[in-house]
Amino acid sequence: MRILTRYIALDLLKVFSLTLTVMTAFLFVILTGKLAVEESLGLAPIVRALPYILPQAMQFAVPGAMLLSTVTVYGRIAASNEIVAIKSMGISPMILIWPTLILATLVSFGGVVLNDVAVSWGRGGQQRVLIESLEEIVYGRLQTTRSYSDNRFKVTVLRVEGRRLIQPVVLIYNSDQKQPATIVADEAEFRNDPENNAIRVAFVNADVDLHGEGSVHHPGLFVHSIHLDDLTGSKASKRSTSEYALSEIGPSKIEQTQLISRLEQEMSAEMGHALMTGRTYELAPTAWQNKEITLRIAVSKMHRLKTEPHRRWANGFSCLCFVMIGAPMAIRLRHGEIWGSFFACFLPILLVYYPMLAGCLDLAKDGVLPPQAVWLGNIVLALWGVWLVRRVIKF
Repeated sequence: MRILTRYIALDLLKVFSLTLTVMTAFLFVILTGKLAVEESLGLAPIVRALPYILPQAMQFAVPGAMLLSTVTVYGRIAASNEIVAIKSMGISPMILIWPTLILATLVSFGGVVLNDVAVSWGRGGQQRVLIESLEEIVYGRLQTTRSYSDNRFKVTVLRVEGRRLIQPVVLIYNSDQKQPATIVADEAEFRNDPENNAIRVAFVNADVDLHGEGSVHHPGLFVHSIHLDDLTGSKASKRSTSEYALSEIGPSKIEQTQLISRLEQEMSAEMGHALMTGRTYELAPTAWQNKEITLRIAVSKMHRLKTEPHRRWANGFSCLCFVMIGAPMAIRLRHGEIWGSFFACFLPILLVYYPMLAGCLDLAKDGVLPPQAVWLGNIVLALWGVWLVRRVIKF
């Protein structure tokens, strides 16, 4: 028994290591190229971003590598009639499946950690590289498309000559103002100001209109600084809950619970005071609209915070669920054609598991379903895997 266990475990480890390396390298190149093209990055920023891209590549590669290595090993064993030989000796095929389930469980725990690192450390690192390289990104985009825009910033130019921007039109948006600040100049030049976490724009012969207050002409040199937090939305308060580390979610849930409780208490107190003083006009829907919107936003964030840990764990343990499908399916197909077995397993996963995961995730974030509903896809695959294993043992 120990010989069979070691035989399967070592074979699976070798195939999994090779498959994971190849798939990670392939996805790594795709994600790196995608980032370089979308953000117009040069060589230096791309090199700085490479460590942060790797966890994201592995995040997608691990489940696929686990499934492919499983169908490869068990497809070869079944094609060589080794399963038939084991059954003829009165040995259950589960002797060959257990080592893979144990390995997949360990890989699943690693997958949870990898998902956490990819979305918290990896995305944050890429964002920092983009901030540090904003000057290069702006110039790269302007040279190719003659325009660049961010959530608070937009610039168009007639042409680019070295570092000189000819006839730039710059729009700077402010959430407190309805109209953007508009700056039109003969020339302009961008410079990073890392000490102040800002980007400085030097204009020559500029006309400045600050949020519709009237245009002011600035002959000669006019310098305007734009804070990078306003351009990128990189403040901690603007982070998506999907970018929180698992260690941050617990304290954030406590803070959000306190915020919701305080908002509800304030609304109850204001309602009671209005009723006691007879100022019922303060209870009109228009008077409560802003308070209700604030409360709904807080409740929505709480739903997302409760759902996020389940999403990370469900994604990580997809490795185990894939193996529970892949091993018995490869044995039942009984042929050594790797890709045929792989797609026979992956196609139902693609059509059933991922739509179910995405649908339950959206409903859980909206509060329609409990956060545990994210596990529904994993449960369906696990039950299907158990049924397949029983068929393998029985026949």
